[in-house]
Amino acid sequence: MFRYLIRFARLILVLALVAGVVLLGLIAYATITDYQPPETEAVELQGNNALPLDTTLTFLTWNIGYCGLGAKADFFYDGGEMVRSPQEWVNDNFNQVKKVLTDRPDVDFYLLQEVDYSSRRSYHLNQVQGLGQYLPNYNWAFAPNYKVKFVPLPFNNPMGGVYSGLVSYSPHKSTNNTRYQFPSKFEWPRQLFMLDRCFLVQQYPTSNGKQLLVVNTHNSAYDTKGTMKKAEMDYMRQWLLDEYNKGNYIVAGGDWNQCPPNFDGNKFIKSDMQPYDPKNIAPDYLPAEWQWAYDPNMATNRSNLFPFDAQKTSTTLIDFFLVSPNVEIVKTYGIDLQFQNSDHQPVYMAVQLKQ
Repeated sequence: MFRYLIRFARLILVLALVAGVVLLGLIAYATITDYQPPETEAVELQGNNALPLDTTLTFLTWNIGYCGLGAKADFFYDGGEMVRSPQEWVNDNFNQVKKVLTDRPDVDFYLLQEVDYSSRRSYHLNQVQGLGQYLPNYNWAFAPNYKVKFVPLPFNNPMGGVYSGLVSYSPHKSTNNTRYQFPSKFEWPRQLFMLDRCFLVQQYPTSNGKQLLVVNTHNSAYDTKGTMKKAEMDYMRQWLLDEYNKGNYIVAGGDWNQCPPNFDGNKFIKSDMQPYDPKNIAPDYLPAEWQWAYDPNMATNRSNLFPFDAQKTSTTLIDFFLVSPNVEIVKTYGIDLQFQNSDHQPVYMAVQLKQ
């Protein structure tokens, strides 16, 4: 009997050693292949259609959730169970996203986040090129912010490889496209499997000799201490002020993963089972002449703890625009899609550039 116990103990030890070796090997592989973007990086513009830049411009920002977080989905990282939606759901969401975009042919600038280039979670559907081909008169620039060879979580059904990021589409042709790396990271080794947050800037000449800078941003989530968001916002503030002081027009939009200054982030809470604790951008983040543009009556993000239920699911507002003092906001409104194809909703804005 004692001999069998020894054998069993040896077997357990061998299995533990094998598991340890596998885990160390995975971390070593992730370390070697870890995406290490520089602080600034030129981004190639795709397309060749150049149109004159007008002074009345329209924008739409939308985090499309890689077409895997529609109304029927929950998400394991937010307390749900699903790692990825069935392929049929992803394809249907993608087709509906294309329809939403093409139903608004007046939009000058689409600023999209969580657009997959090639990821297991979206069945390697190239959403970046797919949307670009569906908008044949639009140029586009893609800035990766999630480039991991293998995400091992959850261990019983790993997410696998992810290659995703920000993409901006416009019929106007930019003269310069730059990816700016935010100075924020999770601790090692968690950082190996998380996003490398950034913002994408495109530069357009205007008829009065100035430059319009269009910013597409996706700030940190899951930052419980708030230190990453602060580092990102401090970095962006300095960039915004520097560029505005050069005489440039600036329009920034995206998924900020925080509420606008002074907005009640719990305005749309519907259930104690799905709480939000959204943070606000500080009211004095920028001089008072800068403007935040959003629809205060339209939620833009939902809880992913359970599939969406209009009567129960808590929502909040974290997708919006920021414009410099030399830009006049004409109108802003949220587009209510009942979260059918993403866990975010689009926001539309029209502006005029002051002379």
